[in-house]
Amino acid sequence: MLDGKKVLLIVSGGIAAYKSPDLVRRLRKQGAAVRCVMTESAKQFVTPLALGAVSEDKVYDNLFSLTDEHEMGHIQLSRDADVLLVAPATANIMAKMAHGEADNLATTVLLATDKPVLAAPAMNVRMWEHQATQANIATLTARGIAMIGPDEGDMACGEYGMGRMVEPEDIVIALQRFFGSAQPLAGKHALVTSGPTYEPIDPVRYIANRSSGKQGHAIAEALAGLGATTTLVSGPTQLPDPAGVNVVNVESAAQMLAACTAALPADIAVCAAAVCDWRADDQASEKLKKSPGDTPPPLQLTENPDILATLSAAGETRPDLVIGFAAETENVIDNAKAKLARKRCDWIIANDVSPETGTFAGDTNTVHLITQQGSEDWPAMSKTRVGAQLAQRIADTLVPEKEAADGAK
Repeated sequence: MLDGKKVLLIVSGGIAAYKSPDLVRRLRKQGAAVRCVMTESAKQFVTPLALGAVSEDKVYDNLFSLTDEHEMGHIQLSRDADVLLVAPATANIMAKMAHGEADNLATTVLLATDKPVLAAPAMNVRMWEHQATQANIATLTARGIAMIGPDEGDMACGEYGMGRMVEPEDIVIALQRFFGSAQPLAGKHALVTSGPTYEPIDPVRYIANRSSGKQGHAIAEALAGLGATTTLVSGPTQLPDPAGVNVVNVESAAQMLAACTAALPADIAVCAAAVCDWRADDQASEKLKKSPGDTPPPLQLTENPDILATLSAAGETRPDLVIGFAAETENVIDNAKAKLARKRCDWIIANDVSPETGTFAGDTNTVHLITQQGSEDWPAMSKTRVGAQLAQRIADTLVPEKEAADGAK
């Protein structure tokens, strides 16, 4: 999708700039031509020589260059590209973009362009959460500037939170979606479940599963990126709604099943949610009180509805492709194969969620695709990449090659 595309990469001064050479390399590997503009502060983290070597093009950094500006270089740079990509996009450069400042080559190019602009924010969590930054983000998105990320994770400052720049491979995926004229899943309806479920014990306590929802949300966004009308039924998470996706928020397994049933018919169902297997048989209407010397009250559990099995047996409204997830801590492949047979779904995505893997709440995943034909091991990759690869596999399975080619015309 990036073959022949011209990307103007604007690198601003954040620690994430050290990833810029890798980003350039990945973009060029996908067929894009990349030209780089750097701010002065960006050169504190990566050199123009490094970006010039991987881009095989001149790197621009001087608004007052006598040679470049003799021909109004900032205007030409802004108009030669198919897209402008700001990565990393620091709080500082986004503030200047929001207020129309043009005090260096990078911001002048951004103000002079008539081409689409994408930005990959990167900053400390406190800076990301600041009202000024959020107001600037709102201003930029209202103008049509698309944000790629940020992610939640460890930061160079030692803190943890939202504000980390997404990985270069995920930025490449975002650009592929942006340029993707082919919409192989256009006209298809995809139903995705994500996150945990909360099963109340009383008004203040509940049973839950450990799930951030990152994988399910990534799958929903990837399916929407391939043109599917996508319904995401999500348990409680801290994640923003994926772009272009219809989100239905629920809490319990019963609510999730009701929302899924209401969303039918669908062509695709991906059950990525970590649904609690059990719920309290008798939910207390008032908070259960504890007094000194009391023994714990008995907790009687009853089985929750099986959403994956229900969708697999939905009769005339059964989706053409029903995919479940198997979160395992041992015998991952064997348990997933047994689940595939038991649930009567079409595919199972199996992964190891043992504590040492860091899969729950993490940004990466190692999965195995289990089908009736056998198992396929995927390498460790970001959850965004897993979502994109699964969505593409779904498209390749449901849409004949000729039909997909015709849709690209």
